[in-house]
Amino acid sequence: MASEQSEKSGWPLWIALIVLVGGSGCVERRLKINTEPQGAVIALNDEEIGVSPVEVSFKWYGDFRVQARKSGFETLHTHRELKGPWYDRFPFDFFAQVLNPHQIFDSYEWTFELTPYTPKDRAELVSEALDLKQRLERKQEALP
Repeated sequence: MASEQSEKSGWPLWIALIVLVGGSGCVERRLKINTEPQGAVIALNDEEIGVSPVEVSFKWYGDFRVQARKSGFETLHTHRELKGPWYDRFPFDFFAQVLNPHQIFDSYEWTFELTPYTPKDRAELVSEALDLKQRLERKQEALP
């Protein structure tokens, strides 16, 4: 009688384990980054991921730092926020990612326009250098 009772009490645990392992879906998150013009080296959160157009998988939503470098163009430093869909928030995430037997594809695409590099003329460089020199002198005077 005692062994029958222990066998019955173990069934809910086995059923739950089978549902979680066998019936669990997952979410595949992808981000594609384009540049105009194409061919820029892309870094996402300070990690180089490839040359545009480039596609990468990611695990978390949030604020991403983006850098795009291409010869003949200004280096782009920016950030973009990637907000998760409604089913990625509690308590929906449990049903969508654990109990859902189907795979969810969540993809995003960003495009950045690069600005052609234009060198500064000599007068502008000299003006910026003098301005910087004056700011440094003021800071030195303020030191004890």
